Amino acid sequence: MANTSSWKREEEIDEEEEEEEIDETAFELKIVFQTYKTLKDAVLFAIDVSPSMLTPPEATGSKKSDLSTPTIAALKCAYHLMQKRIISNPDDMIGVLLFGTEKSKFYGQDNSSPGNVSYPHCYLLTDLDVPAAEDVKTLRAFIEDQDESKALLKVSKEPVSMSNMLFCANQIFTTKAPNILSRRLFLVTDEDEPHSQDKAMRSAATVRAKDLYDLGIFIELFPISTGGRKFDRGKFYDDVIYRLSTTDPNSPVPLAGPTKAIGTSDGISLLNSLLSSINSKAVARRALFSNVLELSPGLRISVKGYILFKRQKPARSCYVWLSGEKALIAKGSTTHIASEDFENLRIVDKDEIKKAYKFGGDQVVFTKAELASLRHFEDPIIRIIGFKPLSMLPIWASLKQSTFIYPSEEGYLGSTRVFSALYQKLLNDDKMAIVWFVARKNAAPAIAAMIAGPEQFGDEDEQIIPPGMWLIPLPFADDIRKNPDTTVIKSPNSLTDLMRVVVQQLMLPKGKFNPQKYPNPALQWHYRILQALALDEDIPTQPEDKTVPRYRQIEKRTGDYVHQWCEELESQSNAWQQDNVGIVTGSKRGASAVAETNLVKRAKIPTANNGKVDDSAMRGHWKANTIKNLTIPLLKGWMEAHHLSTAGKKADLVERIEEWFETKE
Repeated sequence: MANTSSWKREEEIDEEEEEEEIDETAFELKIVFQTYKTLKDAVLFAIDVSPSMLTPPEATGSKKSDLSTPTIAALKCAYHLMQKRIISNPDDMIGVLLFGTEKSKFYGQDNSSPGNVSYPHCYLLTDLDVPAAEDVKTLRAFIEDQDESKALLKVSKEPVSMSNMLFCANQIFTTKAPNILSRRLFLVTDEDEPHSQDKAMRSAATVRAKDLYDLGIFIELFPISTGGRKFDRGKFYDDVIYRLSTTDPNSPVPLAGPTKAIGTSDGISLLNSLLSSINSKAVARRALFSNVLELSPGLRISVKGYILFKRQKPARSCYVWLSGEKALIAKGSTTHIASEDFENLRIVDKDEIKKAYKFGGDQVVFTKAELASLRHFEDPIIRIIGFKPLSMLPIWASLKQSTFIYPSEEGYLGSTRVFSALYQKLLNDDKMAIVWFVARKNAAPAIAAMIAGPEQFGDEDEQIIPPGMWLIPLPFADDIRKNPDTTVIKSPNSLTDLMRVVVQQLMLPKGKFNPQKYPNPALQWHYRILQALALDEDIPTQPEDKTVPRYRQIEKRTGDYVHQWCEELESQSNAWQQDNVGIVTGSKRGASAVAETNLVKRAKIPTANNGKVDDSAMRGHWKANTIKNLTIPLLKGWMEAHHLSTAGKKADLVERIEEWFETKE
């Protein structure tokens, strides 16, 4: 896939390079490090192959049940992540390493030469590299071919050494991804104490894990609870997994907490839980900038800025040259041509060109040094200039995309403690700081509101939004346009009261919008077609659009209230017409036409027996829109019998049950 940066004009690239140059000595080491390290992500899956990991879950009798073993489910997760990254992040690297297998395979080594196997019972299924379409096909074929997977996924008679596996992963990273900035090992296992009787092996594994950490390779553990046994991190992995945390007890919690252990009650549930856990940590957080936060003259701390929310677009298409043996990407170039007429054309060198701005009818020419001094307003800084109540921030004040900032100890020691104190003070007192913000050298200055954002979790207790500060750019006087002439039209209080009931019935669960439930249908459709063509899959006929309103559910919740509102609207309209005889109004569809719509006949709802609700009773509650009247124990009892997740609050349970009945219709 083409690199979009190669299509930029040369002068645009020069300006960006000038903007990235930072003269602060505090960040000198970081600049050198980033020029050496490539801003990519390398993920290596290390999947355990053991008898418990190869035991399929019990059959549930459901048509959608899946009997995939935990090992196969982990391989499917790697396959799904590879599918996703090959389009959205084409430069990232992904590999799959199996450990605990009877066969062994490493670079140039396999079971054909057992004496030369450096890492016994470690099988490199997919090498750590930028995935191509053939790699995705190969992994998919391995998952679907039961004979091939069964032949390879044989448990070794000897216990695998965790130290040996970690050293094997070390060699893979240092060989294939030595200059990658983000390198992570995704460890999927159900064994919480691999070396319970051997202290020497346990100590060796701890040393190997420390070696990975020293090289900048982080281990992400994805534990699985099998056989009714709960995974206990304290037995072994607390000494192996190095978390990014601070020593200050008053500082915000780390950006990423430990992954919750996943059960194996059903193959589909296991796969979905694994996908949810892996997707929450799949994308590495990359800093947008490093900057200085000045609380007062002489008091500075260092922070980093991140973009946590960014609108995604389909990857830019590219031109390819097909006349050779292999398709090659055609790179574009720009040539400047000057002429007074079409007969005397000549190529103009870059040194002969200067930039100019139009002022009236004249062109004001600037040299490169003059342009640099014009763009340079101040060195990068975030300076607090005052505080205001958070209620004074209007909804229209957000001018551009917000930036998330988090403390860093690179420039000033103790930055985390000071940042934590400021964060907690703003959060507890509902205050905001007004700051002067210059993101990078040669960047335009901005006035921004710095607010404290609390940590937010998902249904599975995974972190959705970390705790930290948000910089919201505010408009200058030059950015405010003249308001259009408008007339405020007020509705009668009776109509407002009836509409308030309709709005309350249509409130989202927990009263807020969760973007993770609504993928962009146009973007997903583009990627799905592209994936099908690249992997020789069947072309889908219809996109999956989760933003389509659930009309039946809306009618059940608000049908009666909407009819009441329409009747009141008709009554208010007739009264207004009688008071304003002779005034011509536009034609409209009478509300009585809507009110005459036949309502759904309410069925008699069976009651609960023995503290449980059977299917017919729950279906009756669903048709009558009274599921929300049932108690939480009744809801959870019915959901457990139908293998539905019981996580979340009552509104989540009700929505999950309603979705289940809608899929059965």
